[in-house]
Amino acid sequence: MLLDDRVAFVTAAGSGIGAAGARALARDGAHVVVTDRDRRAAETVAAAIRQAGHRAEALALDVTDDAALRAAIAGTAKRHGRLDILHSHAGLQIEGRLEQVTADEMDASWALNVRSHFVAAQAALAPMRARGKGSVIITSSNSGVQYDREMIAYCTTKHAVLAMARQMAADYAHENIRFNLLCPGFIDTPFNRGFEAQMGGRDKLEDYVSTAIPMGRFGTVDEIAEGIVYLASDRSSFMTGHALVIDGGESV
Repeated sequence: MLLDDRVAFVTAAGSGIGAAGARALARDGAHVVVTDRDRRAAETVAAAIRQAGHRAEALALDVTDDAALRAAIAGTAKRHGRLDILHSHAGLQIEGRLEQVTADEMDASWALNVRSHFVAAQAALAPMRARGKGSVIITSSNSGVQYDREMIAYCTTKHAVLAMARQMAADYAHENIRFNLLCPGFIDTPFNRGFEAQMGGRDKLEDYVSTAIPMGRFGTVDEIAEGIVYLASDRSSFMTGHALVIDGGESV
């Protein structure tokens, strides 16, 4: 299998893309540490992975707690003697234009969409360096490579994390520690509620997807999970600093 014996740490893996990615990593041989702010959600995903004959454990984790995030990653590396893959996936979507988004909401967006990825990557660096290689996958969005109307906090932070990950890629390529970005478009999960509110409801969002996206549909979490496995595995061994956009052609 592609990821035999590797250890993967995944944040916000209790549902949606994070859960699908955790399942796919485990299916391809990794031992997956499934983390989520909701302990029950993390445990449910990990249990399903084990039921399918694969390896997983669950941790409750608030990624905006720097100390807890560092401790969880360090503890994973200590328990398993290695850390090969980090998928830092947690994110926050707040809709609104400049005069509608408060400074506190911008700070909350930054804390989750940028700072948490910085702290997670920083914590993963030492165990990956000890292995002589590693793959860090940070979830941005296709909003990080284009602009959306009335989504100032979301677009700003998704562009920022893309720049940050590319800087990390440039700094650590010589150590064979790779940093790539996952940039999904409209995937049919509850995370779209911000866009639904901004567009005026679910029907309006569905109309947009059917007309503005060249492929005319939402993507699925399993389609995104295949991209996660690719970035985690040696199939992308000469790829770093790349934004993997999977959006049905929306950003073309």
